[in-house]
Amino acid sequence: MSGSTFGKNITVSTWGESHGKALGCVIDGFPAGMELDEGDIQKLLDRRKPGTSSATTSRKEDDLVEILSGVFDGRTTGTPISLMVTNTNQKSSDYSEIAKYYRPGHADYGFDEKYGFRDYRGGGRSSGRETIGRVAAGALCEKLLNKMGITVEAYTRSIGDVEIDESCLKDLSPRLTTPTAMPDVIADKRAMELINATREKNDSLGGVIECRIKGVPAGIGEPVFDKLDALLARSVMSIGAVKAVEIGDGISVATYYGSQNNDAFEAVGNRISKKTNHSGGILGGISDGSEIILRAYVKPTPSIASTQETINNEGENITINIKGRHDPVVVPRAVVVVESMCAITILDLMISNMSSKADSIIQFYK
Repeated sequence: MSGSTFGKNITVSTWGESHGKALGCVIDGFPAGMELDEGDIQKLLDRRKPGTSSATTSRKEDDLVEILSGVFDGRTTGTPISLMVTNTNQKSSDYSEIAKYYRPGHADYGFDEKYGFRDYRGGGRSSGRETIGRVAAGALCEKLLNKMGITVEAYTRSIGDVEIDESCLKDLSPRLTTPTAMPDVIADKRAMELINATREKNDSLGGVIECRIKGVPAGIGEPVFDKLDALLARSVMSIGAVKAVEIGDGISVATYYGSQNNDAFEAVGNRISKKTNHSGGILGGISDGSEIILRAYVKPTPSIASTQETINNEGENITINIKGRHDPVVVPRAVVVVESMCAITILDLMISNMSSKADSIIQFYK
């Protein structure tokens, strides 16, 4: 299987399956000398682990990370960093029936057609647990970005038809304590009521995750294939449940006039700024110094206990009721995954930008 590696200067390769012995990632190209221990990574992993609230699956996993290589005396060495999380609460028997049929909304059929067989225990590589490696790698990238004054903050913007109030965007800190990862405690309560009512109906919900990136200087990204917005979209769309990505005003711009969509530039002291930010901080594939705003649209959890129609591997029409422990909505746990993929993408492009000007290279080696 190819396609398990992302990045150009810093490459992240994830490995492992939902019900295998362990999962993890290998990060190559990460700079030497940054302080790092398991606690730095665990903080982000704790935000995506299951069993933390009634908004998530009842599956309990500590998801404790172990650094296997690339760190010595508490600092990164510049060599490949290998991180591992052991699976401790698998119930593969919950999935034994799945080997015989294709679940609606899942990758089962595609896997069988591509490879001739599949790991049916929880979806194998298609499981949401694959994102453990992404979050672990994202923790390293976020820490280095923070040292440069760059923050990456994702949160739940909506679940179902419950959306946060824009006034709550002034303080995003509640996103770290609400069960829905919403920064709006009132919307969080309404969303939880909707989640519980939907669970009672043996159904599931989707939602929208928004990520705001502050402090990125102008000039990050490339003008053609490696556009900043293109690579952000690619990285976030690679998350299993994400079906669409918007930058800035997104699809709304299709209804604007040019006079409405253009962001006017202005001089603020010695700094160039914009009066509006319809572009979401990116113009021509390159950062313009404004806040970068991205939204990811997440589909409802496909594993539901309601009766569904499908076919078995003998081509017979059947009805099923999926068993097991599943999230009624994956959005709250996917928030930190979106955040991590954005952090990896931004840092990778910032390293590329270091060699964009001859003067920068000359100055470095003088």
